[in-house]
Amino acid sequence: MSRILIAAAQKQGGGSVVVSGFVYNKRTHKGLVFIDLRDISGVLQLVFVEAENKNAYDAVVDLNLESVIEVSGELKEKPTKKNIDPAVILVKDYELNVSAVKVISAAAEQLPIPVLQKADNEADLEARFDWRFLDLRRPEHALIFKVWTEFEKGLRKYCNEASYTQIYTPTLMNTASETGADVFAVKYFDRTAYLAQSPQFYKQMAMAAGLEKVFMTGTVFRAEKSFTTRHVTEFTGWDFEISFITEYEEIMAEEEKMIVSGFTELKNNLDLEIDIPTMPFPRLTMKEAKAKLVANNVTIDGDEDLNPEEERSICEIIKKETGHDFIFITEYPASIRAFYHMRKENEPTLTKSFDLLYRGVEITTGAIREHRLEILEKQAVEKGMNLEELKDYLNFFRYGCPNHGGAGIGMARIIMKILNLGNVKEAVFLPRDVKRLTP
Repeated sequence: MSRILIAAAQKQGGGSVVVSGFVYNKRTHKGLVFIDLRDISGVLQLVFVEAENKNAYDAVVDLNLESVIEVSGELKEKPTKKNIDPAVILVKDYELNVSAVKVISAAAEQLPIPVLQKADNEADLEARFDWRFLDLRRPEHALIFKVWTEFEKGLRKYCNEASYTQIYTPTLMNTASETGADVFAVKYFDRTAYLAQSPQFYKQMAMAAGLEKVFMTGTVFRAEKSFTTRHVTEFTGWDFEISFITEYEEIMAEEEKMIVSGFTELKNNLDLEIDIPTMPFPRLTMKEAKAKLVANNVTIDGDEDLNPEEERSICEIIKKETGHDFIFITEYPASIRAFYHMRKENEPTLTKSFDLLYRGVEITTGAIREHRLEILEKQAVEKGMNLEELKDYLNFFRYGCPNHGGAGIGMARIIMKILNLGNVKEAVFLPRDVKRLTP
């Protein structure tokens, strides 16, 4: 008989099954051992009766938590607890009376961090990351990556239905993709290469290649010496780029559809209390956002950008006013935006760009890109960029390139906020920061 998942066994109800997993909890009574067996799909109670099967009983009576076992036996309806009316139980729960057990891997006696789910036994964050493979055995922590999977499935579903082409871009680059700051330099044979800060240049190359609508997911790197709950030095981004558009509103409308598709997959496929956001998302220019903050007695830090406290405050204000968790902030000053962001014709100090905030955190930066070579070169020089180092990038625009724009989405920050995690590192499988390079 082949192994099935615990969720499938519970759905099957009675009959013989084989299940495998981790010993999540164990309770021993005279002549009885009860084990809560955990696999990726759920938890099932196993019953070992010494009088009925001494070999199976002896194999587990001294077994440590988190050992891995395979068991076979008969599923039976779990006895109803005292003082509970069986008539009000909507879903029957089953347990397995074990007839045979195989110990696949016995765990050491003392776990370095607790795995058994209790509200008061969470290890500190650094210890959890030191023992990440144990940390992710906790069902509530494994849920993080189930949420990530379903959300990204929704993004991909929308992109596929909207005729986007997926591309895969390099991580190693000849020059920094932004301003040259906060970049990791690595030895590359006889010269220096840089780890990509974003796939931006290559997405634009795809527009010059005539692919028109592209998306990608991949790793990007930022050498920022940040010690906040929102930053890591290596993260996974979701990016898209579209040709033949002139206004950032078109990009924002596409991102809304992607995000709504992500939330829809979550609601449909996971047992989460979650609301699908309504479209359109609220929008404010930077100038309007600053004025609204002042009107709500929030101290602002200049006129050009929103600091973390301002991001949290504007999201709280919009939530109170509209009930919405998302807010687009548009028209960022050219002084703080990348050289390739297109500037407004009637207000050249402002860019056709935006950020998307979600529950107090920036999750997206997007913009219409400058596709006119002479203007692009001028803006690069203004930002202190070396045109010779940008030669390959600038060639994308030398032989005809559609007007275009796009955005990059920080997936880990979205997952962090969906699940109300305290730190973005918790939403990363193996986080990397200024000090951490292990495991």
